[in-house]
Amino acid sequence: MKEFTDYLNAITNKDQRARLENIFTWIKETFPQLTPRLAWNQPMFTDHGTFIVGFSTAKNHISIANEFAGLEEFKDQILAAGYTHGKMLWKITNDQEVDYGLLERMITFNIEEKKECTTFWRK
Repeated sequence: MKEFTDYLNAITNKDQRARLENIFTWIKETFPQLTPRLAWNQPMFTDHGTFIVGFSTAKNHISIANEFAGLEEFKDQILAAGYTHGKMLWKITNDQEVDYGLLERMITFNIEEKKECTTFWRK
């Protein structure tokens, strides 16, 4: 995904870089209608100009950004999967598996919830 090439190349941990590339590829295959976008130096996916999901990395984890409404909807599932979360993101540590089913449910929720949204963020 050329939109994210520079971001991915800056990740020094090759396993983490490959993991994030796999997540991005999975999103493009599962949700081809989403648009990859780099904003605020963060890779994200949008739908009709509205934010759906974003990503960032730290030394020991990948963060998946979601708006509060989406995170609130899935916080119990996030905890049950063994992940931690904050107000608007959840973290997958480098030694945890990616729960693609959970990620798919969250993205689907945001697409559906924001299908009539005309702003980048929920109001």
